[in-house]
Amino acid sequence: MSRRIREDISISLFGPKMITVALFLVLLYFLDQLGYSEAQLKFGFYSETCPSAESIVRDVVQHAVTNDPGKAAVLLRLQFHDCFVEGCDGSILIKHDGNDDERFAAGNAGVAGFDVIDEAKSELERLCPGIVSCADIVALAARDAIAEAKGPFYEVPTGRRDGRIANVGHATNLPDVQDSINTLKSKFREKGLSDQDLVLLSAGAHTIGTTACFFVIQRLDAQDPTINPEFFQILRSKCPQGGDVNVRIPLDWDSQFVFDDQILQNIKNGRGVILSDSVLYQDNSMKKIIDSYLETNQSSKANFAADFVKAMVKMGAIGVKIGVEGEIRRLCSATN
Repeated sequence: MSRRIREDISISLFGPKMITVALFLVLLYFLDQLGYSEAQLKFGFYSETCPSAESIVRDVVQHAVTNDPGKAAVLLRLQFHDCFVEGCDGSILIKHDGNDDERFAAGNAGVAGFDVIDEAKSELERLCPGIVSCADIVALAARDAIAEAKGPFYEVPTGRRDGRIANVGHATNLPDVQDSINTLKSKFREKGLSDQDLVLLSAGAHTIGTTACFFVIQRLDAQDPTINPEFFQILRSKCPQGGDVNVRIPLDWDSQFVFDDQILQNIKNGRGVILSDSVLYQDNSMKKIIDSYLETNQSSKANFAADFVKAMVKMGAIGVKIGVEGEIRRLCSATN
């Protein structure tokens, strides 16, 4: 290759125009990396912009659960139902005129706790207007509710932004009490959750709180053989055929207001109240997961509380809106 040709190639590769393009691409890369790192959920997201945010939510939740211990389960369930539709973006809180919002979906029947979220939001807007998202309040309230029920207290990554869409048609594929184990597995996997997460989140959500006879009566009428015979009689006495389907009964019969792993023992012993809990022990792989938390040998026993926390944090990151996505609502029940 002649010297002149080599010089021409050198000029074309390292001339001012190519150097400018290269610098531009490097700048784009670092800006992208900066945006990525800043846009993630993180612990203490409000430490500078609203330092008292988490304590405000905690105080509101403590007051609510003290007045009504059943609120703990309600607030825990609220986050689950929020995250499974549109991601963890507070969309379940939105309420327009009419019944076409996400909260009115059949799978969200009985979901409540909106008043607690609204109370926390009102106080936060008074002290830190336009800073704390409703989606983060839902996640923090669930954590604090678990702690009030004597469950584990854990750090919640924050920085979620609120969604603008709440459509009842988007909530048609929520996990259902009548789902088979394969259907439940599929629905959880679609959200990036494992079979272990299914056990942990189901048991954790149902170790506190109640359900209505409406969700139990079908398996009682069918005389579901997986129900312990003695327990069947107890359930039947509370939910008689042709009786009031709105009567509330505990999901964890032995400790309905205390977060513990007793629910897993109940499921193993045929004392699961709703079908979606009972089917967890009818599947071999799920049975092994449950049994790992019931080991009598403490050195080999899995830590239910610790693993539940990991599953909650994982669920709390489903489809989050971050950075410039979504908005920070002024009212949790309405988009800006």
